[in-house]
Amino acid sequence: MVGLIGVAIVAIGYVQFWAARPLSVAVEIAASAPVTRVLAVNGRIAARHSVDVTSVMTGRLVSLSVSEGDSVRVDDVLAQVNAAAQTAIVRQAVAALDAALVAQQQATETYERAVALGTNIPRLELEESAHAVQSAGQEVARLTAILDQAQIVLEDYTIRSPVDGTVLELDAEEGQIVGPANRLLTLADLSEILVEADVDEAYATQIAVGQPAVLQLAGNTGTHQGHVSFVSNRVDEATGGLAIEISFDAPIAAPVGLTVATNVIVDRRDAALTVPRTALVNGDAVFVVADGVARLHPVTVVDWPAARLITTAGLDEGTTVIVDATGISDGQSVSVEEP
Repeated sequence: MVGLIGVAIVAIGYVQFWAARPLSVAVEIAASAPVTRVLAVNGRIAARHSVDVTSVMTGRLVSLSVSEGDSVRVDDVLAQVNAAAQTAIVRQAVAALDAALVAQQQATETYERAVALGTNIPRLELEESAHAVQSAGQEVARLTAILDQAQIVLEDYTIRSPVDGTVLELDAEEGQIVGPANRLLTLADLSEILVEADVDEAYATQIAVGQPAVLQLAGNTGTHQGHVSFVSNRVDEATGGLAIEISFDAPIAAPVGLTVATNVIVDRRDAALTVPRTALVNGDAVFVVADGVARLHPVTVVDWPAARLITTAGLDEGTTVIVDATGISDGQSVSVEEP
């Protein structure tokens, strides 16, 4: 029995020893250092200038003159819509105009003969001849306008390139019915490409045109320098994303749609105090060590998706900060781990 009591006393003493022992914590000494605040986003290669080509006229696509990847120049023929009906209208307009020209010529000749007769022809007949010439001229003008309009419409059945560029995507096939609502193909100027990306609305006010960026193309280990060249003024309500464009500082070649990992440099500071995100308590305090005790100390930080956060208030240089606040309470005795 005495032996058991002895063992119990030893166990209690052992527990009390460990209970009284201060918690060992890892710390760091707050010190100013250069800081770069970076926003990481994924984007995709896009052409700065692109245009969707459609058919003004509705009809069957009888020919498609280009393939994906083809380079075209302005006014090159891209496709042809069946124009048989409009061609017939043009022919009818030509025939009507030819008949009107003949009638005008006849009216002119009749008037000239009447004038040559002088006083030997009644004045009324001369006036009627002059009126016939005038009417014939008006009819020629009217039918000329009809023909011009018919020819303009006929031209719309031939689809031409509106710009110099490369056929990026084909959305039509010969034989299908096309119209203004159907995109036939997309043309793009691949001499100038950029990166299109979306930024979460939480950081929308931090992004500005001109900010530098480091870009890495999928499948490449090297990086390219760039800068933010466009920031939308509207956040997409459905996705909560803000559209931005990032231009390369030097021309590169890359396929449209390629994924690009981008680090936008939002802020650079020559000297700033920072703390690990793991040191924060509720986002506005850290534990500091003073005389062997953990003290909760309020701080103000720049909230940012990074492992370390810039402190703007509440932290002095040389302060000992506990790097992981997990399981620590205010006023708890602690011992500093040796680095």
